[in-house]
Amino acid sequence: MFNSTLTEDEAILCPADGAIMITASHLPYNRNGFKFFTSDGGLGKNDIKDILERAASIYSNFLAKGYSVKASESVKKVDYMAVYTSDLVKAVRKAAGNIEKPLEGFHIVVDAGNGAGGFFAAKVLEPLGAITSGSQFLEPDGMFPNHIPNPEDKAAMKAITQAVLDNKANLGIIFDTDVDRSAAVDSTGRELNRNRLIALMSAIVLEEHPGTTIVTDSVTSDGLTSFIEKKLGGKHHRFKRGYKNVIDEAIRLNSIGEESHLAIETSGHGALKENHWLDDGAYLMVKLLNKLASARASGKGVGSKVLTDLVEGLEEPAIAVELRLKINQNHPDLKGRSFREYGEAVLQHLGNSIASNPKLQKATVNYEGVRVSGFGGWFLLRLSLHDPVLPLNIEAPSHEDAVKLGLEVSAAVKEFQALDTSALDKFVQP
Repeated sequence: MFNSTLTEDEAILCPADGAIMITASHLPYNRNGFKFFTSDGGLGKNDIKDILERAASIYSNFLAKGYSVKASESVKKVDYMAVYTSDLVKAVRKAAGNIEKPLEGFHIVVDAGNGAGGFFAAKVLEPLGAITSGSQFLEPDGMFPNHIPNPEDKAAMKAITQAVLDNKANLGIIFDTDVDRSAAVDSTGRELNRNRLIALMSAIVLEEHPGTTIVTDSVTSDGLTSFIEKKLGGKHHRFKRGYKNVIDEAIRLNSIGEESHLAIETSGHGALKENHWLDDGAYLMVKLLNKLASARASGKGVGSKVLTDLVEGLEEPAIAVELRLKINQNHPDLKGRSFREYGEAVLQHLGNSIASNPKLQKATVNYEGVRVSGFGGWFLLRLSLHDPVLPLNIEAPSHEDAVKLGLEVSAAVKEFQALDTSALDKFVQP
């Protein structure tokens, strides 16, 4: 939809002045909403508020005048998808030196989870010569009968991993419902999502733009920072959760002279400067295909090992958990405060208690919540963007060390009676 505002082709009524996508992403069908696009990108909260206020004003004026105006209407159907997928195919061919079928012989399976990404197998991979047998759940079905289309969902990742192994495929690709997020699986069944996907994309982007800044969300690992900065020679700018936050921060850095070419969340939202800062999961996977195609064309390797070799040296924690501490909005301990104000009070108290603990070190540069290092690992407690929840992320070299970090948080927040710490209590119990 965004690309339709950029394409110049009068035969298909492009460039469009605006575009709208109807989607609930991976949420149930009863949560459908509109995503609006102009040539400047996806519209944000303030833009939506402005549209709603204008619509309400126009409607009020109609009612006040006591008459209605029939708008002139003209509806034409065009096959824009063919244009979009053709552009993706051309990008891979170009990366391979304009070879017609640069993926010939590659076996790549796609799992669309019955979302909108099923087109990728027949419209992108097959024209490039790839074998796509074994691809699954390609037909859209908003009831999601097989698994939720979400690259962070364990059942979804298990499904694509199994498909890769069962079909002895070179690579597996999985999308979320509206294809703004994606992940991959190599031929051995190793998942390339979350920190691994960020590391992989960072390696690709830093080859093209040495020294550039990689902007990520707040829950990325310390091992990723070390990988980006020490191995790849880039700069890791860890920012807030929320793909729009991450993208806007990358744009802001560029505006003040700090070059950034990649903004990416652990959720699989990834946006590149070269692609107008759009979080397009299909384009992200095309960047991986480009690497496969160019490596084969130049005789530098074949198959998904080309990709897994790029993340060699990424330190990964033995233990990584996310626990959700819910705020009971009906509890008297809120004392009239909103859940957001209560959550901020929890974070403030935690930060103060950490400052006096010699075993722990609070992050000096941090944009969200309280991030602390200790016992060989780290934790981050932050306030959810939308819900009355404080997610707690813990990464550590052992379960014992993770429990130690959990106990530090537990001791600091125990006086907040409206905070449901049952998930944390269960994690730290012997």
